[in-house]
Amino acid sequence: ISKKYKLDILHVHYAVPHATAALLAKDIAREEKIPFPNVVTTLHGTDITLLARDKTVMPVIKYSIESSCGVTAVSESLKRDTKKALNTTRQIEVIHNFYTPKKATKSRAVIRKSLGVKEAEFLVIHLSNLRPVKRIPDLLKIISKVKKNKNIKLLILAGGDFAPYESLVKKLGITDRIIIKKNILDIENYINASDIGLYTSSEESFGMGILETMSYGKPVLATNAGGIPEFMQNGKTGFLFGVGKVDDFARKLLELSNKDELVKELGQNASMRAQAGYSSVKIVNQYLEYYRKIISMCK
Repeated sequence: ISKKYKLDILHVHYAVPHATAALLAKDIAREEKIPFPNVVTTLHGTDITLLARDKTVMPVIKYSIESSCGVTAVSESLKRDTKKALNTTRQIEVIHNFYTPKKATKSRAVIRKSLGVKEAEFLVIHLSNLRPVKRIPDLLKIISKVKKNKNIKLLILAGGDFAPYESLVKKLGITDRIIIKKNILDIENYINASDIGLYTSSEESFGMGILETMSYGKPVLATNAGGIPEFMQNGKTGFLFGVGKVDDFARKLLELSNKDELVKELGQNASMRAQAGYSSVKIVNQYLEYYRKIISMCK
């Protein structure tokens, strides 16, 4: 592809395996005296927060990052984690994630009816792959602590297996409060039908699910972890809490479930924040500027 289209930039996501493969291709091209584009690597988190902890993989990750012409990270938090984990002095440009919300194709009423949720009920939404770092038990405990408000329900759009948590749901007595939908592609319809987002992660390189939720005008309750506070504004687009502060989450959720106007105001702020700071137009232009910089530097 590089030979055919005479690429200037090969932008790869994640150090392993994509940057590693790109650099190998570059070495092969050099041996064959074929021009090869400059490699730009974007770090998203897993390669640093998970893979880099494996001492057998870490040297490969470090080599792939330090051998790239340019390196970007999706948050200042991830940039700091990368430098600390790899002990690298490599210059890393922070370019945040972006999201362009799709227009909902089904109404709020239609989705709620399909979920068995009444219009008067307060629907909390959570989107994730359910990995341990998402702290799903905390999520469930929060819902158990607001049981006195029978109108609060939790919708989980699960990108992973929820089975490990089913026993906890029964133990907490919240079976009738939890709705699980697996592998949902039209997330826009479900976020649109919800009232607020709830995220309890211990680590987040960025927090894409939170940005998606905000983009549809929904406020968010989330942990003050990783890159989340870089785009969420505490008290303006939602509220931030310490990791594991289940009681604090529950108190605020209970409060907001009875304050429609405040929820609406926070949601509007969240939507404006997402559109103004994290739209595809704004972030793609940042990448284009970075490409030009790399092309001039790595000739």
